Amino acid sequence: MIAIFGGLGAASVFAIATLSASRGTRLIGPRSFLAGAMLVGLVATLPAVAARSVPHIGGVDAGWLVLSGCGNVTGLLCAYAALRLGKVGIVAPVVSTEGAIAAVLAVVAGEGISPGAGATLGVIACGILLAGVTRDADEVPADPARVRALAFAIAAALAFGASLYATARVGASLPVAWAVLPARAVGVAAVTLPLALSRRLTITRQALPFVVLAGLCEAAGFALFTVASRHGIAVSAVLASQFAAIAAVAAYLLFGERLARVQLAGVASIVVGVAILSALQV
Repeated sequence: MIAIFGGLGAASVFAIATLSASRGTRLIGPRSFLAGAMLVGLVATLPAVAARSVPHIGGVDAGWLVLSGCGNVTGLLCAYAALRLGKVGIVAPVVSTEGAIAAVLAVVAGEGISPGAGATLGVIACGILLAGVTRDADEVPADPARVRALAFAIAAALAFGASLYATARVGASLPVAWAVLPARAVGVAAVTLPLALSRRLTITRQALPFVVLAGLCEAAGFALFTVASRHGIAVSAVLASQFAAIAAVAAYLLFGERLARVQLAGVASIVVGVAILSALQV
């Protein structure tokens, strides 16, 4: 049950981070937004890291730490670029296939999963995709901005999928704070500092609340996912990607983004799938 509740908790805070990014990136751009969010996340994570003694990090763990950090930063940069160009209801579900990618990696690596749970995870994954299908009469299918948004979203999903799996591997042998730290450290070193030194870092007063909220939620989401993944990487990864359905519904309520019937069917599939998966785990 920890895998389920942890995965759903991660999905909730990831959805908040996504909604914040969809507003903030349109104010200051994806690079500055990422730089600010990574700095916030690092500041929030360091006290937890300092409270624990430095663990022994072997060569394998070091490799997973690098993949976790670099994959997360790359995924966030691509996701923020996609959210600046496209709708939350389209971008978020594509990015959320990260969970399916991480789950596949876990199964390939030998993690056991029952046939019933595997089929249920498939239903949830399909529901996630359906939740993001939109067809607006006022949108041109070949619109360049929409095509670029989808391309960025796909790239984000691939990077996030690898990062989620690497984070789970790190979290299995290292403290939770050390699993959350890599992305924040890489982000500050590779994005925040260069932008600040070149005087291209822009954080406006209007964008600041979105930056802070996204930074805190990203760090909290990875902490929850790390705890959940210790009890099942495949289950927690797919449930964490439920942030897409939550974000799509919230975007409709807060920003007026319309939900098509197929999206509603997707949300219903997710709800039913989670209920079945919870029953199977009891």
